[in-house]
Amino acid sequence: MSTFALPSLPYAYDALEPYIDSTTMQIHHTKHHQTYVNNVNGVLSGEHAAAIKGLSLDAIQRNVAALPDAIKTAVRNNGGGHYNHTMFWTLMGKPGACNNAPFGDLKASIESTFGSFDDMQKTFNTAAATRFGSGWAWLCVDDAKKLFITSTPNQDNPLMAGVCDKPGTPILGLDVWEHAYYLKYQNRRPEYIAAFWNVVNWDKVVENYSAALAGNTAVIDVPLQ
Repeated sequence: MSTFALPSLPYAYDALEPYIDSTTMQIHHTKHHQTYVNNVNGVLSGEHAAAIKGLSLDAIQRNVAALPDAIKTAVRNNGGGHYNHTMFWTLMGKPGACNNAPFGDLKASIESTFGSFDDMQKTFNTAAATRFGSGWAWLCVDDAKKLFITSTPNQDNPLMAGVCDKPGTPILGLDVWEHAYYLKYQNRRPEYIAAFWNVVNWDKVVENYSAALAGNTAVIDVPLQ
């Protein structure tokens, strides 16, 4: 039976310097993300494996609310952690190596929804800064193909209908767990959030937006082993 594997980063660990440091990236990827992979694979080797066997990673997110109670929390936390991080790595890129602002239809939609790119950033920053404890901030597309911003606790994400407050298809996300920034920014989460915008890969976010409009989830590679 196939199990999940840790995806490779699409850049070197130091590619996001000085905004996100190499040590944080290496620990975040090889330790934290690997743990989520190991733990969801543990479910796949357990007695309730049939509940998620054969499902894609995004399908697992959509089915969390319907899972047996015996594995629901483990899959929610670790399947969610695997999906969120697999997406997160693709949303960033070496400064100067990708578009540093939204463009095309996404730019137009941001401006019509939020008023301006700056206003969207402010709303997103607030969602990220005010998420109590650990969690994520998201830019999403809803069923009406409209953009919205939300945040989720822990490793939840907006694909988890029946679990999250406002379901939708995430196209941009920011990890605000302390392990994502504490080595460099300590308790200064707003500073980390501001730095994030310097490494956002808008080429990927635009690609995710197009996928969401077509009824698909974010474009990510989910390796198996």
